[in-house]
Amino acid sequence: MRAITYHQFGSPEDVVKCEERPRPTPGDGEVLIAVRAAAVNPLDWHSMRGSPYVARLAFGLRKPKDSRLGVDVAGRVEAVGKNVTRLAAGDDVFGVCRGALAEYACGAETLLVVKPANVTFEQAAAAPVAGFTALQALRYKGPLQPGQHVLINGAAGGVGTFSVQIAKSFGAEVTGVCSTRNLELVRSIGADRVVDYTVEDFTHGPARYDAILDCIGNHSLAACRRILRATGKYVQVGGPDSRWVGPLPRLFTTLAWSPFVSQTLAVMLAGGKREDLLALADLMATGKVTPVIDRRYSLSEAAQAIRYLETGHARGKVVITVA
Repeated sequence: MRAITYHQFGSPEDVVKCEERPRPTPGDGEVLIAVRAAAVNPLDWHSMRGSPYVARLAFGLRKPKDSRLGVDVAGRVEAVGKNVTRLAAGDDVFGVCRGALAEYACGAETLLVVKPANVTFEQAAAAPVAGFTALQALRYKGPLQPGQHVLINGAAGGVGTFSVQIAKSFGAEVTGVCSTRNLELVRSIGADRVVDYTVEDFTHGPARYDAILDCIGNHSLAACRRILRATGKYVQVGGPDSRWVGPLPRLFTTLAWSPFVSQTLAVMLAGGKREDLLALADLMATGKVTPVIDRRYSLSEAAQAIRYLETGHARGKVVITVA
């Protein structure tokens, strides 16, 4: 089978390869998936570059510990391990697994769910990481209540486009912050108000919010707190990057302030949960959430897909279609 791999850290053009590899065999609690589509995430290019450098403690110090790429997956179950009870061969599924950028991949049954019939494989592949990150962030310390006001900074990105739609499904009033070229997109997915950050600084406006979901981290925590209600919550799901320590300084600042203010301040470290994948499946099946796909690439074009994602200008998700 063909699989996307990397054996050293570097740029996508230099290190990402499409190689022939043996088809994997599922473990006792796993299923073998014939991959129909996968999506690329910031995790993929951080893994590929070994950045920030502190992350190499997990990725590998001199070369990657795991040469596979991709975690978002959608496809058809080909075979199941002996302890698998919820899924069967022939089921169309989506979820997360290691090595999703391949013709076949193995994933734990606990991190895969049946794909809704009205959702394409590409849409399903776009949903897992971005979708459950948005869902968990919006539900942090309790879900949004109908009528509450939420601001989403970075509303046109992968997590942002899911956040706008999920917040609307909770009945919230949504303000989306994005660039000029993305204003209509963010309106089209349900935002009640959009702010063009090239024209207006949202932290200087008169509006006050019950929740801020910050996918960018380009404003100080103090500035964001200023427009947050006294009992509101600020959840950081993205932040300024650096070669050595990435977003850690912002993370430490947020955690350091948290015990001393009435507002809830948190850093979102999302983790895959089956119940969240089931919630996403229901939201997509009922039409409350439709994944936004910016560009589609073939498996052999994975390096170009990762390069495009690295630019930071993708609108929604970047998907790999596997023939």
